[in-house]
Amino acid sequence: MPAWGGKASVLGNNPLVIAIPREGGHVVLDMAMSQFSYGKMQEYELKNESLPFPGGYDEYGNLSTDPSIIRKTKLALPIGFWKGSGLALMLDLLVVALSGGNSTGQITASIDETSVSQCFICIRQPNMHAQLINHILEYIKSESGVSSDEKVAYPGERTLQTRLENEKTGIPVNEEIWKQVTAMFK
Repeated sequence: MPAWGGKASVLGNNPLVIAIPREGGHVVLDMAMSQFSYGKMQEYELKNESLPFPGGYDEYGNLSTDPSIIRKTKLALPIGFWKGSGLALMLDLLVVALSGGNSTGQITASIDETSVSQCFICIRQPNMHAQLINHILEYIKSESGVSSDEKVAYPGERTLQTRLENEKTGIPVNEEIWKQVTAMFK
């Protein structure tokens, strides 16, 4: 992604993942530093659909909802504009400082993505205060959605619902991608 105010792709789109274990469905925030992950932009592109919100910049520096243009320019819009740009930079600095691995700049200059900086922090807390966590989730879910068919969901809730549905009915696959995959094995 570009640094805020820049026009070159110099920041990593490293994921930030935070998970809170919980009976009945963990709360899992798994997010890219861009407004839309490149995988999500590809999904929109394969459906020949525009993004619902601007997701990056075109070749002229204008905000765009066209996922193919954004994927081509590699100028994804950082989440939270300058705040997301700053968070992406701080994540790069933090994981390099903690792991000693390669920075986004070193990875970009390299042919292979090796020695990538990653940091995993796990805190074991046997009593996760389940009642307090459930109270918070019930509170946010008590709010009405922006439309009658929209429901407020906690991070990871929709992914859990999709997983459970896929376990019952099978995993939906984009037909064009499936053709490309099966062609590799012919």
